[in-house]
Amino acid sequence: MLTPTRVDEIRSRFPVFERKIYLNSCSQGALSDAVRKGFADYLETWDQHGSPWDLWVDEYEAARRTFADFLGAQPDEVAVLPSASAGINSIASALLFRERKKVVLGSFEFPTMGHIWLSQRSRGAEVQFVDSVGDRMPAERYASAIDADTLIVPVTGICFMNGWRSELAKIVSYAHARGALVLFDDYQDCGTRPVDVKALGVDIYVAGTLKYLLGPPGLAMMYVRSDLVQSLAPTISGWFAQADPFAFDVKKLELSATARRFEAGTPAIPNLYAAKRGVELLQSIGLREVAEHIKGLATALLSGLQEMNIQIKTPLDSVGPLIVLRCKDSAELVRKLAEQQIVVSNRRDGLRIALHVYNTIEDVRAVLKALERHLDLLLLEPTASKIV
Repeated sequence: MLTPTRVDEIRSRFPVFERKIYLNSCSQGALSDAVRKGFADYLETWDQHGSPWDLWVDEYEAARRTFADFLGAQPDEVAVLPSASAGINSIASALLFRERKKVVLGSFEFPTMGHIWLSQRSRGAEVQFVDSVGDRMPAERYASAIDADTLIVPVTGICFMNGWRSELAKIVSYAHARGALVLFDDYQDCGTRPVDVKALGVDIYVAGTLKYLLGPPGLAMMYVRSDLVQSLAPTISGWFAQADPFAFDVKKLELSATARRFEAGTPAIPNLYAAKRGVELLQSIGLREVAEHIKGLATALLSGLQEMNIQIKTPLDSVGPLIVLRCKDSAELVRKLAEQQIVVSNRRDGLRIALHVYNTIEDVRAVLKALERHLDLLLLEPTASKIV
């Protein structure tokens, strides 16, 4: 368990808290001294050596090892990518929509997931969306949609619009029982709790560094189950996807035997230096401790919101990190809170409050107090049942 003193120590490494109450990690993690030093280290190598590609490629592989360790995977099962979209597109390009054609995905997915799979219809994909029940997406909704014609089931970990946490284990069970692959998009949660891709049982896992992993945009990681890697030959490729990128053979396509085959062009070296430091910072704190701390904050926030009868889109048993409130005017409420130096975000009618290890119970109290001043912009319940 993280003590208040330890949380204060962690918080002191994020300068934004000297000026603001930052509750927007669902959009971008706060900048730490460790990540800033990562950028500085990169600039130093560039300044001192000009073009030290040997050092930069070493850092690229070091980042892969760090990501693999974080995920509970082997380095050869991990692709280092410029975005989650790049990785998913690479996977999509490798699939053949012949014997199996269906892609089954929920309506809670981040839009890029829908865009990527809908774009595969010209190659024979048949996309079926699973509808929600209000702000919930019961796993049983997938059960009736997944059949012997289903090729892959993409699943988001947490819905970016309402904080719903998918019932992943059940969905994996339904998919695998019918011979379908599962692609798990953990972008909205990765960095708030331990991850073990083997225990999750997913075939493909993707996440990016800019949210709860505390890194910059422009970098993502993708795990592909080892015995699946070589059966997938992406048609989206590039020189860093090859068995030997530095062979410089323009006439030869020889994909790497590892998950590197899902990569493409030159890696974003500055982002590698920075993102690696963000992951290492979380590991030094301890992901179990991070999860426990966030859970405590989420419980306190939900309890306070219920006291004010505010309509909550997120399930009341949520352990965070994302809590979403139903608003009359979410954009205006974001502006009102910004005037009080509280940084949050909105999607549609939802005000998003994102909790992380650097947040405190004082942050929770501050946002509750601010919301109490603006109840006219929120939708309220006639009565509210308390969390037991």
